[in-house]
Amino acid sequence: MSVIPTETQRIDVGDAEIHAEITGSGPDLLLVAGLGGRGAFWNNQIQAFATDFRVITFDHRGCGNSTPDKVVYGAEHMAKDVLALMNAMNIAQASLVGHSTGGAIGQHIALDHPDRLAKLVLSCSWAGPDTYLTELFRTRREILISCGPLAYLTVGTYLAMPSSHLQPQMASARAFMEERLAAFPGLEVELSRINAVYTHDLRSRLHHIKTPTLCIGSADDQITPPGFTEEMGQLIEGAETHLLDRGGHFSPIVSTEIYNKHVREFLTR
Repeated sequence: MSVIPTETQRIDVGDAEIHAEITGSGPDLLLVAGLGGRGAFWNNQIQAFATDFRVITFDHRGCGNSTPDKVVYGAEHMAKDVLALMNAMNIAQASLVGHSTGGAIGQHIALDHPDRLAKLVLSCSWAGPDTYLTELFRTRREILISCGPLAYLTVGTYLAMPSSHLQPQMASARAFMEERLAAFPGLEVELSRINAVYTHDLRSRLHHIKTPTLCIGSADDQITPPGFTEEMGQLIEGAETHLLDRGGHFSPIVSTEIYNKHVREFLTR
């Protein structure tokens, strides 16, 4: 299969410039990354979905190739960036696949600007915190502050992927982690993004979402356990829920084929 070319754009969203990449043609599809904030998270999905959609990936403010050193003020702030990007690109409506924090962003848009979304996929996301999630991110925050970015990224990587997937890739642990360390956006930006996770809670509003929604997660996810996916599916009227047997929190990377199959089937139905 031939590779579909990708176009790069620099999108002005007011107080930051967002690095966006556009692949394919057809109805617009936004792939919104999670805590890491980089469009490259979706490398295993872009070509697969670009046969049916104009796929748009982007680096969040402060991350990747977008304007650096830009903190965020919660998931709602990040949702405003997505809307500004859509406006700048003259996108009246798009489908959105949001992974983890990207799913929190998608929830805000579906609730406050429902006309902008054709379909919504909430991937390994959550409606609101519980003790498990709060303590997990409190601990990750303390590791970042006390032990530094390398320890923080190492722990996060181990949490995000099953060992059976991760172990073979770590023949050179130093090279593996140096790549992730090079993409670290800085302490202030990362702490603001962790705080966005802490403060996201739309449990009391999720039943108002009317956008056709797929909630997809993994049975072995240690960061947003499967109960979160099931809860979203119960709160959103008419939502479909699917749990993969394996994939961890990074199921789009770990279980690409089956993940893409379920998401693509939902989006193209």
